[in-house]
Amino acid sequence: MHGDLIGIGELAARTGLSHKALRLYGERGLLAPARVDPRTGFRRYGLDQVERARRIALLRAAGMPLALIAGVLDPGGAESVRLLDAYWRREQSVHAARREAVGYAREVLAGRKPRMYEMAEREVPEQKVLFIRRHVTAEGLLDFLGEATETIFAHLRSTGACLSGPLFAVYHGIVSDDSDGPVEVCVPTTDSVEPVGEIGVRVEPAHREAYTELGKKDRDFVTMVGVHDAVITWMREQGYTRIGTTREVYYPNWETAEEGEHVADVAGVFTAADGAG
Repeated sequence: MHGDLIGIGELAARTGLSHKALRLYGERGLLAPARVDPRTGFRRYGLDQVERARRIALLRAAGMPLALIAGVLDPGGAESVRLLDAYWRREQSVHAARREAVGYAREVLAGRKPRMYEMAEREVPEQKVLFIRRHVTAEGLLDFLGEATETIFAHLRSTGACLSGPLFAVYHGIVSDDSDGPVEVCVPTTDSVEPVGEIGVRVEPAHREAYTELGKKDRDFVTMVGVHDAVITWMREQGYTRIGTTREVYYPNWETAEEGEHVADVAGVFTAADGAG
């Protein structure tokens, strides 16, 4: 039986992958050895794993994170191709957003006024919100937004309460690869709801906001960073005093919108000096 198995050295020779890479893929569950000697720890692989290792290397060369590779490889055939295409579309979208962010940063670094988004102002009435607040970095932001929203919505459903306006996220600090916020997901309701677990309840005071509308193509994290900066810059140029940090307001068509549709706002809360605004 063992005659059909090869050692890690031969697998490395056949694939061009290092022993370190092969061990890493094994630890991540992508390329588990067919057999490990319980006494020596010597790893042996099936001949069919040569092709799997080659495919892992191809996807890594395309920049795919290890965490996504199994999900793309395991279905096989046309479904694997579809998943790879979907991954690449997302990467192209992120690249386009980064290119725009670099352009914005270049203008700032050069001391020029970057292209500004169209700004407006509005009055926001007092409202009661359910909220979940957590420290998250950029890597975990989308998962947190989705998880917190679903947790709060489930609590609303269980109590028979209703949503009374668009949900929003308040950024109490910068979220990046290095900075973890915190971020607060807020869901407004006019019904009587008690806090439970990590869900809190508070009253959001009435305030005045400066905001800009975003379309579907603008909703990725990289673009949002520049938009937040643009809102803060605009308020400063108007002579307004910013209260707290910026926020994002998400509308119900966030997931289903057509390209170009209005799906979100980035807003900043401010007070205006006498005679301003």
